[in-house]
Amino acid sequence: MRKLVLAAALSGTMLTLSACSGGTEDATETSEAAVPADTGSADAAATDGAVLDASTATVEELAAVEGVSEELAAAIVAGQPYASVTDLNAKLLETLDAEQAAAVLEGVFVPVNLNTASKDELRLIPGMTEKMEHEFEEYRPYADMGDFDREIGKYVDEAEVARFKNYVTL
Repeated sequence: MRKLVLAAALSGTMLTLSACSGGTEDATETSEAAVPADTGSADAAATDGAVLDASTATVEELAAVEGVSEELAAAIVAGQPYASVTDLNAKLLETLDAEQAAAVLEGVFVPVNLNTASKDELRLIPGMTEKMEHEFEEYRPYADMGDFDREIGKYVDEAEVARFKNYVTL
């Protein structure tokens, strides 16, 4: 699902950039043709706000994230796969302080399952408040992401729902 969302976002970005660049139709066709090959790149993740999955990201992708050194990227990859975001956070706290680790979690995360996530996992979602944590739990079980959109959308705007979706799964 995340790959599909990433591909759609990247496609939209490429189309927008090509339309704004004043290039020819050939340039647009070239951009569209290049989208599938580019969907997993760190540059694509950085431009469209996508979040890298710490369990599958490469050293190169991780090192492109702000706050992640080559050494930290290698340590994250060495710990793959991660059972939960709390495990990733523990790895980050081996070399970073809590504030730095929280900043890295904005771009590198282990998606939390909406139906089974612990309070500790929910608290690690960037921008999570106690009120939102309660709302995430209140609507369990989620049958699909449409339930999440509808229920959480009662409390935050569409952009914030979309941002939260970078960190959750079913």
